[in-house]
Amino acid sequence: MTMSVGWYLRRLSRMGPQEVAGRVADTVRRRRWRATPPDCPNVTGARFTAVLPAGTIAAVPPDAAKRLVAEADLLMDGHAEFFGVVRDDLADPDWWFDPKTGRRAPEGYAFDVPYRSEDAVGDIKQIWEPSRHQYLTQLAAAYALTGDERYAERVAEHLRSWWEANPPLRGVHWLSGIELGIRLMSWVWVRRLLEGWPGAAALFEDNPVARNQIWHHQRWLAAFPSRGSSANNHVIAEDAGQLAAACAFDWFPESARWRTGALRSLERQLRANTYLSGLNRELATEYHGLVLELGLAALAEADAAGVQVPATVRLVLLRMTDALAAVVDNRLRPPRQGDADDGHGLIVDGAGTDRWASLLATGDAVFGRLDWWPTVTGTDVRTPLLAALIKPAEPSVPRPASRPTHFADAGMTILRGPEEIWVRCDGGPHGFLSIAAHAHADALSVEVRHDGVDVLADPGTYCYHGQPEWRQYFRSTLGHNTLQLDGADQSVSGGPFLWTRHAQSRVLTAEGARWSAEHDGYQGSVHRRQVELAADEQELRIVDEVDGPRREARLAFHLGPAITAELAGNQARLTWTRDGEDRSAVLDLPAQLSWQAHRGETEPPLGWYSEGFGRKEPATTLIGTGTTDGTEGFTTVLRFRG
Repeated sequence: MTMSVGWYLRRLSRMGPQEVAGRVADTVRRRRWRATPPDCPNVTGARFTAVLPAGTIAAVPPDAAKRLVAEADLLMDGHAEFFGVVRDDLADPDWWFDPKTGRRAPEGYAFDVPYRSEDAVGDIKQIWEPSRHQYLTQLAAAYALTGDERYAERVAEHLRSWWEANPPLRGVHWLSGIELGIRLMSWVWVRRLLEGWPGAAALFEDNPVARNQIWHHQRWLAAFPSRGSSANNHVIAEDAGQLAAACAFDWFPESARWRTGALRSLERQLRANTYLSGLNRELATEYHGLVLELGLAALAEADAAGVQVPATVRLVLLRMTDALAAVVDNRLRPPRQGDADDGHGLIVDGAGTDRWASLLATGDAVFGRLDWWPTVTGTDVRTPLLAALIKPAEPSVPRPASRPTHFADAGMTILRGPEEIWVRCDGGPHGFLSIAAHAHADALSVEVRHDGVDVLADPGTYCYHGQPEWRQYFRSTLGHNTLQLDGADQSVSGGPFLWTRHAQSRVLTAEGARWSAEHDGYQGSVHRRQVELAADEQELRIVDEVDGPRREARLAFHLGPAITAELAGNQARLTWTRDGEDRSAVLDLPAQLSWQAHRGETEPPLGWYSEGFGRKEPATTLIGTGTTDGTEGFTTVLRFRG
């Protein structure tokens, strides 16, 4: 996917004067660095002192350690999976190769590489992900837990290989600040977890190649921060990685300046990226998790280095943790809202570890759980490691006395009923900043689960680059449980991470089991939706109304992949199995519309569910077509059975 002149003009229109000036300065600096690359200063006497406190490794739960070691053994055999692509070449990886397309990224000056073009580069996410080196933090953690030097030696082999293949400013791995920031965070933890291995110092502080790489990563981040309309989760990753490296690898004349600048920016950007309610402003749950992980990891580095952290940093992370505890369902699954690319801030756990349970466990260890928090029974490696570094502090503000259900600033409402019924209603802003990069055109959509099973599902994300028709589908209005008029999206897309017109939503009611909201995304018409959960009857009622002229309408309900549907007229009988028990529901659909079931269609895409980035599977989507007449609404009723 290459960007046209039109895209650049649309992108430019979403920038302010300050951002434009900053990007012009970036261009000048890139040209200067091409001609005269910066040189790493010569340093002597570098030492690594940011080690784990005694007894930390012994506090790791045995079952979590077992999962991690099993994962590490697969990695040692060269096996890994990235975004649905299974790899068997990780024992000796080609750092520029994309196994999905079979292409290898071109060499050359980093800023000349057309990374958005799959034809020229391959799938850039497939190339970038292994080079975040988070699988190396897993191997290093396996060494720390077992003392088996095979894991440490493999880490050293791969780092030396990567450093040789990717000299500063050469190739695709020097293009994106989020990649550099997360990679620095990984290197800090690799060095920490290899403490005790005889080769650790020779690999890092006594190694001029390593020092050169660490210095250039930090120099790059200081020179090219994400700006203005791009200052979303990327800038958090850049700041967190910069802060971590400047604290743990404080070997350079610039270290104190980099540390101060990164901490100042992190504090400001955490506030800017987070609503006062604690939800992430991108309204994309996976990025809430990423930002929270990065924030906690950065806090751990600052505390370990004895750096004074502004109180607002802890406050934002506390609010984010409480908000996460408030919105998860009874199985600790959060909403599936907005983009998701499986990004993590720090990985030291094996497969089977629940990401959200891990974050709540860390929140409990760092901030203390509230009485209304859901119970976390799973274990993880990361929590005791972070908790050993983060200094405990009493919250400086009151925390919610009961579980919040309505987040007014984010426009999210969670309705809960008996039998573990969970409903998310979306009446919030379209997205964050002028481009709303990770937003979907999903105003007034609903998401319904029964005991953690997706019944009315948010289909997910699936892809970013290279497959524009799939990117468009998964973030379209038709790709969500809401109403589409005249075949158009509520918000107007200007590119894969760019929206040029944003639907404006407004919550009208959020009381008890009732919610209503409206949006103006369809020019000349207002779509209004009411949702009511009758808890005693296990019944959910959805009423859609349109104020405006008669228009073509399509009402979509996407069922989860576990749901089997039998559609007869305007009624669908839904069945599924949970923990060996048969469950069922009846979906009474508006009789004014003509209903059809779609599943696994490709021309155009319709009837799909993406569990994670790069993965999709067929699922049933019910589409009702007809017209609005401005007087009669569309009523949908979902009734759960035993």
